[in-house]
Amino acid sequence: MTQPHGGDLIARVLKNQGVPYIFTLIGGHISPILVGAKQLGIRVIDVRHEATAVFAADATARLTGIPGVAVVTAGPGVTNTVTAVKNAQVAQSPVVLIGGAAPTVLRGRGALQDVEQIPILKSAVKWATSVKRVRDLIPAMEEAFRRAQEGVPGPVFVETPVDLLYPEQTVRELYSLGKGKSLGQKAVNAYLNWHVNRIFAGKESVQPGPAIRIPPPSPDAGKTAKIAARLKQAKHPLFVIGSQALLDVAHVDEVVTAVERIGAPVYLSGMARGMLGRDHPLQMRHKRRMALKEADFVLLAGVPCDFRMDYGRHFRRSAFYAAANRSKHDLTMNRKPDIGVLGDPGAFLRLLASHFDPGVGRWADWIGHLRERDENRKDEIRRKALEPAGGVNPLHLFLELDQLIGPDTVLVADGGDFVATAAYILQPPGPLRWLDPGPFGTLGVGAGFALAAKLHRPQADVWIVYGDGSFGYSLTEFDTFYRHDLPVTALVGNDASWAQIAREQIPMFGDDVGTALRHADYHLAAAGLGAAGLKLADPELAEDVLREAHEKARDGQSAVVNVILGKSDFRKGSISM
Repeated sequence: MTQPHGGDLIARVLKNQGVPYIFTLIGGHISPILVGAKQLGIRVIDVRHEATAVFAADATARLTGIPGVAVVTAGPGVTNTVTAVKNAQVAQSPVVLIGGAAPTVLRGRGALQDVEQIPILKSAVKWATSVKRVRDLIPAMEEAFRRAQEGVPGPVFVETPVDLLYPEQTVRELYSLGKGKSLGQKAVNAYLNWHVNRIFAGKESVQPGPAIRIPPPSPDAGKTAKIAARLKQAKHPLFVIGSQALLDVAHVDEVVTAVERIGAPVYLSGMARGMLGRDHPLQMRHKRRMALKEADFVLLAGVPCDFRMDYGRHFRRSAFYAAANRSKHDLTMNRKPDIGVLGDPGAFLRLLASHFDPGVGRWADWIGHLRERDENRKDEIRRKALEPAGGVNPLHLFLELDQLIGPDTVLVADGGDFVATAAYILQPPGPLRWLDPGPFGTLGVGAGFALAAKLHRPQADVWIVYGDGSFGYSLTEFDTFYRHDLPVTALVGNDASWAQIAREQIPMFGDDVGTALRHADYHLAAAGLGAAGLKLADPELAEDVLREAHEKARDGQSAVVNVILGKSDFRKGSISM
């Protein structure tokens, strides 16, 4: 019978915290954690790059409200996660990253993969700790779950040296290398024996507690009432609701009900896309800048005045500006609101709705004005979708894909120009059905996000919308989808270019340096990894090929559609700083 070990203790904490999956890339430093987790019924999903493990943990947190967990080996295993961890921090996703480390007694002595990991991650996490003794593993892990969730959620890092994870007898055997009888060797052996006694002392004295669930910070009732009073006086109110309003996953449906009860027109951004479902009369999708300039009341719920809001310059100075945010920094970023509420934006919207009686027709003329402009933009997109492009017109492609979106579809966005075009057209069917990296703009999230989506919603049709640039980051993960029997469908917009950059760089500087790719056979590469590879070059076949890929995934095989795009000026002038 295998001796109990530190990996078992960590696994017991994960089990008690309700963690169904952990994401990893194997390494000797962390094997005991993975084995212990598997024995407790936690499914271990091994991927091909550590960043994918963190992206999957990030998406898990967004979809469930429970911190996602990634476990990576020491040294390069930890350093490979940095971009993904920073993305989770910027997106405010609660993620617990567990990293292996060199043995405690050999730190700084040139042990395998021994680097100072906490300083590397310090700026990307809310909290980090290095465990020194086995009995501290459980308290450190529970504190990690607490810190990841409280206040503004975010990633945390727990460093677990390898000699704390393996069985005590194994560690003693590994440390007992000196067999000589010299006084010096005896002194070394005595020190090692003392050290091992110390790190294993009291190892069974701490037991894991129940699941830690931190309630979201409550909004101020008095300030909310004042905002409600000003909103009732407004003639042209406008809401912009962002990802933070959906952090409290358990109450998302109540947030939707609250927005409908208030009845103000809404723009949705980030993870809030799809919150109101498809074709909701209150949701506007186009010409947001114009609408903000016309509004006399602007509410940002879970959205800071960053580049997406042109740093607060999108709305006029005479408008009453209200904001709700969990972050004190984000609440006042670039422009201080007339009334700012520090608290959970979802809870704020629910409290705000309590000041309104359900009614029909509130702000009907204003909503009709915005709706008419929205429909005109849709008509313009439909006309441009019919224009010949010398390949597949991306607007036409997404109009076809939008017809395949069902009530359980999850859309994963991973790319630049191609994905930004998709955001104009694709309509997620409901809350938590759209996953994008967030304001950090990270490429490479696609496979990790899709893994989490398919695991947590196994009956869902999961579509990844890739640019050909971003696809290069996670192509190999189609082997992961195959090995774990998690079929998804990927759409690769192949314009042989880093088009988001080329669109502005070439006209400005007359040089395509660094932006040119080629029409690579991505579908053949994916087929070699277990997916069904399809190529779409004829616009007339778009509907048929998309449906074929859709059916492949429903039959249990991932599908990758390599779409040879034509030229489009749809997003000309879209560069932002």
